[in-house]
Amino acid sequence: MSGTTDNNTNALAKAEWQVRTELAAAYRLVAHFGWDDLVFTHLSARVPGPEHHFLINPYGLLFHEITASSLVKVDREGQVIDAGGVSRVNPAGFTIHSAVHMGREDAAAVMHLHAPDGVAVSAHREGLLPLSQTAMLCLDHLCYHDYEGVALNLDERERLIRDLGSKSMMMLRNHGVLTVGRTVPECFTYLYFLMKACEIQVRALACGPTYQPSPEAIQTTAEQSQSLGKAAALTWPAVLRLLDSRNPGYAV
Repeated sequence: MSGTTDNNTNALAKAEWQVRTELAAAYRLVAHFGWDDLVFTHLSARVPGPEHHFLINPYGLLFHEITASSLVKVDREGQVIDAGGVSRVNPAGFTIHSAVHMGREDAAAVMHLHAPDGVAVSAHREGLLPLSQTAMLCLDHLCYHDYEGVALNLDERERLIRDLGSKSMMMLRNHGVLTVGRTVPECFTYLYFLMKACEIQVRALACGPTYQPSPEAIQTTAEQSQSLGKAAALTWPAVLRLLDSRNPGYAV
């Protein structure tokens, strides 16, 4: 029996390290694409195993500094279980991420940004517009949550989960963007598409009047977007190769 227990423990430890490595890579990729905000905003991932624990960045490290071992393990109450050096956790980050992890069983990873183009579109009256193929691939996955102030009030978690529903992308009005995935690679892929759609919209609106596709084209693209998360099978190995060439060292 002890051998089986040891094997299970080793398997969970290996699985956790895999998630730690992927999450650390995602942090560095956010920095690479210029979406970070000093030490603010967060990416998180659920720790494999029966406990309700998840990994989040230590409060004070820049995104390009994050490593697998520096990520902080916390429980659903925000209590630090295991810290890799810097043990502080941003309480606002805990509020948002704990809400999603607790409210969505499929939310293995959650990513939230304050990147300027994402914030700009979140503040636009119409939100994300169908101005590009990229945006149209996002629209059917997207929902909205109104701004309530800096996310320090735990009561907001219920409303955030209500607004998120079963969607994989969210505009936090006047605040930023959020994505949810069954894995870190899937979550990052959703994030990339949403941020690219926001960047295109900001540029398009700056150019003057825009051209709108037909309702039929929008609907067709929405139907084609249902497998968007599966693109991670191709995109994630590619961005890891990019990261390994530009900013290696995350897997320590």
